[in-house]
Amino acid sequence: MSLPTTEQINYQFLLLTHMVCADGQIHSEESKALQDLGQQAKMGTRTLEEMEKILNQDKDFISLEEVARQIPTKEKSEAIRQILAIAYVDGYCSPSEKEMVNHVAKIWNWSDTEITNLLEVAKNFSTVKNIYTDIEKYELSVGARLLKGVDSLLSRSLVDNLTQVAPKSLGRKVEKLRKEILLYGAEYEKATQKCKSIATEDYKYTENSLHSAYTALENLVENIQQTTESINKKTSNKGQANTAKEVAQQLEVTKNALSAEVIKKLEGVRESLRSKQRALNYFSIAFMGKTKAGKSTLHAIITGDGWEAIGVGKQRTTRFNRVYEWKNIRIIDTPGIGAPGGESDEEIAARVIEESDVICYVVTNDSVQETEFKFLELLKEKAKPLIILLNIKNNLRDQRRLDYFLQDPDKLFVMDSSSGLGGHIERIRRYAKNHYANDYFDIIPVMLLAAQMSQEPEHQDNQEKLFQGSHIQELLDAIRVSLAEHGVIRRSQTLLGSTVSAIEEPNKWVTEQIESYQDWVTQLKDIHQRFQHEVKKASKDNCEYLLQQINLIFKEVFYIIYPFAEDNWNTDQIQLNSKWKNRLELFQLQDKLNNSLQEAAENFNQDLKTLLEEIGSELRIFTGLKVGSFQLNEQDSNSDKNAVRTTGNLLQLAGVATMLFAPPVGIFLGVTGISLNLISNLFKSEEQKRDEAVKNLCKTLREQLKDEENKMLDKSQEYFNKCFISVESNISDYFNELIESLEIIIKHLENTQNKLDGCADNLNRAYAKRIVDWCADKYEPLTDEGIITTIAQVDRDFGRNIKIQTKSEFKSKRFQKIINQVLQEDISIISVKSSEQTFGNLQHKT
Repeated sequence: MSLPTTEQINYQFLLLTHMVCADGQIHSEESKALQDLGQQAKMGTRTLEEMEKILNQDKDFISLEEVARQIPTKEKSEAIRQILAIAYVDGYCSPSEKEMVNHVAKIWNWSDTEITNLLEVAKNFSTVKNIYTDIEKYELSVGARLLKGVDSLLSRSLVDNLTQVAPKSLGRKVEKLRKEILLYGAEYEKATQKCKSIATEDYKYTENSLHSAYTALENLVENIQQTTESINKKTSNKGQANTAKEVAQQLEVTKNALSAEVIKKLEGVRESLRSKQRALNYFSIAFMGKTKAGKSTLHAIITGDGWEAIGVGKQRTTRFNRVYEWKNIRIIDTPGIGAPGGESDEEIAARVIEESDVICYVVTNDSVQETEFKFLELLKEKAKPLIILLNIKNNLRDQRRLDYFLQDPDKLFVMDSSSGLGGHIERIRRYAKNHYANDYFDIIPVMLLAAQMSQEPEHQDNQEKLFQGSHIQELLDAIRVSLAEHGVIRRSQTLLGSTVSAIEEPNKWVTEQIESYQDWVTQLKDIHQRFQHEVKKASKDNCEYLLQQINLIFKEVFYIIYPFAEDNWNTDQIQLNSKWKNRLELFQLQDKLNNSLQEAAENFNQDLKTLLEEIGSELRIFTGLKVGSFQLNEQDSNSDKNAVRTTGNLLQLAGVATMLFAPPVGIFLGVTGISLNLISNLFKSEEQKRDEAVKNLCKTLREQLKDEENKMLDKSQEYFNKCFISVESNISDYFNELIESLEIIIKHLENTQNKLDGCADNLNRAYAKRIVDWCADKYEPLTDEGIITTIAQVDRDFGRNIKIQTKSEFKSKRFQKIINQVLQEDISIISVKSSEQTFGNLQHKT
């Protein structure tokens, strides 16, 4: 790296900075390597300023793309080697770090072969020490050596039983000696090696299950896309074009919303897999808590780093998690919960909990509020073991308080003292239990300030007393016990048991969508049925109204027959027809019938339009409320416009944009079939002739008029029937097509649900096998055959209880209370034979 001036920006160095942040975590070894490089290369002021912006993810930091483009061609090979060296400095190059290398290489137009060769060479860059070389050389006490000899001669369970029945003081001493054995020397080394071996086996199952879940969600998106495309193809069919087009428009919104949500779930599964990859090589513990709870002090005490940020008002603003190694344990330092401008609790949890074996939640005694513990719900959803650290705040910087503390450091830790520690712990346990679903967790009180002061030069004379009085050793021992004694099962809990949550979350969403779509289909069928009923009723009502109007009109015409016959009884046929036509025109029969028909048609159209508007509104509201568990923000502002569009399209489908039928025209009743019988009437008087002619004429006109009225009534009913059939058929096609498409989507969702259930069940069964082996205090390689042979069934209420049925008799070598406390779920193990025997006994008693 060429030496820069203070005014220049060294983009090669900034590329290294981006690599440090690539996986969303800043490993302490990476950070140190970056700082050392900056000092050796004498980076300029502007470069260092830009480095801080990248580390803190400030709004105006220089992007990776811009940094890559600014690096000269001749420096690119060296730059890529340097970022790979930084990536491997913590002993593991994460997928996101490899993605960054690929991304930079693509910006530089490098070939895939060049990239592959670089990644192979980069594996030699790892400078991390073997995690098993950091074992303390510690001389065990006489009591510990004696107990170690007893454990080798007697069974472990016998010693456990002795501690249960022995006096409390003796029991505590035995446990203390055992812990001493556990945390130092070969015992601890053996435990770390076993943890790594178990993790490697378990990860294979984790990877397979997460890949299967990912594939199932990917296929869901493809299947929904294919369903929409098949509907779109029907638009080319002339008979189905309008219906298919409208259904396709409805499904397009559904497809886009579902696809967007599935993509989020896919990213969640992918991130879970990345987390498991990061967690593979180490037993990990994450420290979480609100700002100013003492996390920075705790990290500095454990790792020996970061003292410069303690007690000087320096706040950590980075969005990333910091990673350290201590005693073969990976420690993840998270940003403070609730920090100004920081991430939400959910975002912090999502990036940390997946890869952690234990969560240490830091609280203080000066502010114990229940709202502070709501965050624990997120931990329980991931089935994560919990340690609560109670940091007792006491201003030991005041000399008088310090002197008082040094007189009797343990006084502040007495539960029934005036310090109120017992009350604090009781409240913490009550509040935590409300949000964590059980109380299988330890609460460890410490005084972090005392531990911090024990490391300060001005307090060297009281170093040991301050450190012991801080009770920090209890926490450190609890952390290492988590690895040494329970690390094996907690590795399986992280890689198998907790991974189920990464599948349960999208599966829960898929289940909700199935229920929503089933509700939608039920609602559509109900709307369709009501529409059929209402359309039939509207058709019947308007038809009856029209028939009444026709009857009234013709009734009025009947009233003019007799006067017309009296005036025209002796008129010839031609003149009679002409006068009758004129008389009907004067009566406006044609117009009155047309107006009645027009009015009935318009009334029916309006009734139908109102019905369809109600349907469109119901569809919109139901879609938004029921199937709207996903967000349709881009649609919300156009909801009214969409309702109008939907109604308009439904009207078009129904065929009622204009009059549903045209009224009959050219109604004219010709006077025919009248014979005046002039020859026979020669012998009748004039009055007799007149009466008979009037009578015959009235009869003929009435018969013809009645016949025409009946035809008009029949024709009107026929028109309304045809209209009803047409409307009902078109709308039924729409509903049936939409329901059929939704049912296809439901089938795709159900298939995805079954596959996700299978993935979760595989993980639960593998986890159950590990639990059974751990409870029996034995180890077997995790294989499909071993799982099938051992596990009959697993029922799990995630984060709360696990019910395991084994195929053969099972006897645990661990106490039930210990099992529940370690796994922090209620564990029940019973063999199928025992279950059948119990059932048989019940039948016998019956």
